[in-house]
Amino acid sequence: QVQLVESGGGLVQPGESLRLSCAASGTIFSIYAMGWYRRAPGKQRELVAVVSNGGYTNSADSVKGRFTISRDNAKNTVYLQMNSLKPEDTAVYYCNADLSTIGGRRGYWGQGTQVTVSS
Repeated sequence: QVQLVESGGGLVQPGESLRLSCAASGTIFSIYAMGWYRRAPGKQRELVAVVSNGGYTNSADSVKGRFTISRDNAKNTVYLQMNSLKPEDTAVYYCNADLSTIGGRRGYWGQGTQVTVSS
């Protein structure tokens, strides 16, 4: 059984930083793209950033220059370094991984971690 476990969320003031981590565990053959999504109150879930297994990254315009996604393939872990946080970054952040396991290839989601930016 595959699990994605996120950590690193919390309450910070505007301008501060947080680092999210998401580790995939279980019987995993290959991990392709890994990414972070978020859902703010009253809004739909949106893509924040994604990184391919080759290290290519893409991110939403709203976080470019502030957030950096990276991954450690040896640890099956993806990170999201969030700098210069703004109140509008407040959301539940979800990790996603496109991976292959015993049952085949599909996307998996973490349980979500709350990020609150407030003074």
